[in-house]
Amino acid sequence: MRILFLSDNFPPESNAPASRLYEHARCWVRDGHEVTVITCAPNFPEGKVYEGYRNRWRSVEVVSGIRVVRVKTYITANEGFLKRTLDYMSFMVMGFLAGLFERRPDLVVATSPQLFCAVGGWALATVRRLPFVFELRDLWPASIMAVGAMRKNRAIRLLEKIELFLYRRAVMVISVTRAFCKDLVARGIDPNKLEVVINGVDMEQFHPAPRDAELARKYSIEGRLVVGYLGTHGMAHALDKVLDAAELLRHRSDIAFIFAGGGAEREKIERRVATVGMENVRLIPRQPKEMMPRLWSLCDLSLVPLRNTEVFSTVIPSKIFECMGMGVAILMSLPEGEATQIIRENDCGVCVAPEDPAALAGAIVALAEDRSALERLSRNSAAAAGRYSREAQARLMIEILERARSLRNSA
Repeated sequence: MRILFLSDNFPPESNAPASRLYEHARCWVRDGHEVTVITCAPNFPEGKVYEGYRNRWRSVEVVSGIRVVRVKTYITANEGFLKRTLDYMSFMVMGFLAGLFERRPDLVVATSPQLFCAVGGWALATVRRLPFVFELRDLWPASIMAVGAMRKNRAIRLLEKIELFLYRRAVMVISVTRAFCKDLVARGIDPNKLEVVINGVDMEQFHPAPRDAELARKYSIEGRLVVGYLGTHGMAHALDKVLDAAELLRHRSDIAFIFAGGGAEREKIERRVATVGMENVRLIPRQPKEMMPRLWSLCDLSLVPLRNTEVFSTVIPSKIFECMGMGVAILMSLPEGEATQIIRENDCGVCVAPEDPAALAGAIVALAEDRSALERLSRNSAAAAGRYSREAQARLMIEILERARSLRNSA
């Protein structure tokens, strides 16, 4: 099968959409499928083109057998609604135009969370008379309102209309959580076109490893219990509350926090750590994907926080699967939902109330003082990884795409 996939994130970017697409597509290519990804110059989250790349009108490379077509877009940092919207819309237009000149695929797939990528995919599929599949990674624009970036207004109502339009026009919607599907059905979307392929872990890259001695020395964390937040520092992640918890534990010389990554909230975090003089916090800049296993190896406990808003009860943060692959215990602080259920069913972590610094600090102290409990959670985390293999999820998704190939886009 020939798959044309539109996504504005792809490696060397290391965020969840980029990792999911790359790891799925690599499996599809190994199994004999042809995959072309239309994307842009790597720039997430700082809005700066990565070294070795240029924001050209069009460039083509082959990555692990995947044909990658990069197009020129308006690039900005992951902050500011208007600038980000221009960024998204430029990729919608350029991705659509680039797709017109690609060898005819069997179907077009486009991913969210932002809807403009999916609009480009739908338009391309319509013009070329191909099935369109929408990969649903987030309930956008609901998540925009959830983090307080915008209130309900005309722009949000327009985005909601576009959102429902795309769900109805797609031959299939592939969601990363069951909760998203329930939301769509409640809004009148045909349940027969909904499928679920949750995120997973690349077990070739992520597996238990001893703490990286070089990095431990570099960041002066030898002999400490290390609590790590690795990933995008965004408005959704309630990292101000994590810093509150770190402040509560400043007196504990045996506990250290690391923040690794970049994003819209990164500068605020750096400023606060410097202003307050939080010596128990280590700040590590965004790292390439291949460095992530080394960073995870530093962590005894992985933080997975989100804001206390209902929409986040429907998400499953993808980093929990990398934690499992590495055998790292998880400290989850988000509304009750599928994600907390996964942690409890696998007994691989502790769940506390969202945006509650005292609860976070209390859970960290409890595990610091009960290392046997921490070791049990870590063992269970590693044992659970096999249930969420990225290869298995990729094969499930290709079965869905093969069914979608013969369908027509909805009227």
